[in-house]
Order: sequence, then C-alpha cells, then structure tokens
Amino acid sequence: MSDSLDSLRDAHETPLSRLGSSKALFAVTGGEMNGDAVRVAAAAEAAAAAELFDSWAADESNDEAAELFSDLADTAREHAETVNADPDADAPAIYAVLDDFDATDERLGGALARALVSLKAVEQMVGFFIGDADPKAANTFRTLKSDLQDQLETLADAVDELASDEDAARDAADEVVEAAYDEYVETLEGMGIKPKNVC
Repeated sequence: MSDSLDSLRDAHETPLSRLGSSKALFAVTGGEMNGDAVRVAAAAEAAAAAELFDSWAADESNDEAAELFSDLADTAREHAETVNADPDADAPAIYAVLDDFDATDERLGGALARALVSLKAVEQMVGFFIGDADPKAANTFRTLKSDLQDQLETLADAVDELASDEDAARDAADEVVEAAYDEYVETLEGMGIKPKNVC
C-alpha cells in the first residue's frame, strides 16, 4: 500500500472511523434512514464528483493527471446513474474545498482523500441495504465500493508518482478529510446528536 495513503489514514484515524460509522449515514441522509434517502445522498455525491473531475480534466496541465481525472468523472457519472435517484440533495461540503484546488499536486491529494471519505460512506450504504433485506441494492452499492477501492489504489500511486510536492498533496488531502469530518460533526450537532461516540 502507498505511503501517502497509509499516512493519511494514520493521521485521521479517529475522524475516519467516525465517518465510517452508522451515525455518518444518519447525518448524510438527514436522519431519513430509508433506501430512497440513501440513494439520493449517493447520487448527489457522485454528481458533484463528476462535475468536479470534468472541470479538472478540462484545464489540467499534466496529461497523465488529466486522463486520470477524466476517468474519475466517467466513473462518477456511472455511479450517479447506477443508484437510480435524482441527485437533488446538497453536494457534500468537501466539494467546496476541492473546487479551490488549482495545482496538480493539490488535486491529486484532494482526489485521494475524496475517494477515502466516499468509500467510508459507501461501505455504510452497503451495510444499510443488507440490513434492509434489499440484496439487489446491496449489490449495486458493492459495485460502487469496489470502484472506489480501485480508485483509492490508483490515486495513491498517482500521488506517489506524479506529485512533485508531496507535502502540498498531503495538505490538500488533510483539508478534505477535515472538511468531511467538520460537516459530519455540524450536521449531527444540528440534529441534537452527540457526534463523538462511534457507532
């Protein structure tokens, strides 16, 4: 496994464990723990990702990175279509952070963190549909999970191989994970729930 991915996970072990908890799914669905709400949340995230990665691919100066971002956009579009929901929910807060990244190194680090955070959410979504006795939906979300796992490995290698300034890539990744965790905390607190306990 990539050093950049291992160190990112180690540095944010507690926030990432909470972002992979059932409380995180409760937060992302606004407390509506039903299949439709889960699908809408997944579609909104994927639609935001497709738009972001399309914009990065269009103006990226590094050809290899541009091709990678284009592939990420295509996969995100497939995910939005696969979950079969109208993405009418707000995009996750990380996309406001990601939108500000202009440099290749920042974008690579940000994309790595986005894949890590999104994987945590999708793992919970798979578990939700298993618990909901909906094997068809669970299998659909397993496909998303598998794709994100592949992206995580690809992006970790890309950071190691393409980033000229790994500190810049890491700083960007840190910022994305922190934004995801801040949104998680603020959402739960706004619902009157203590976010600190891991479910």
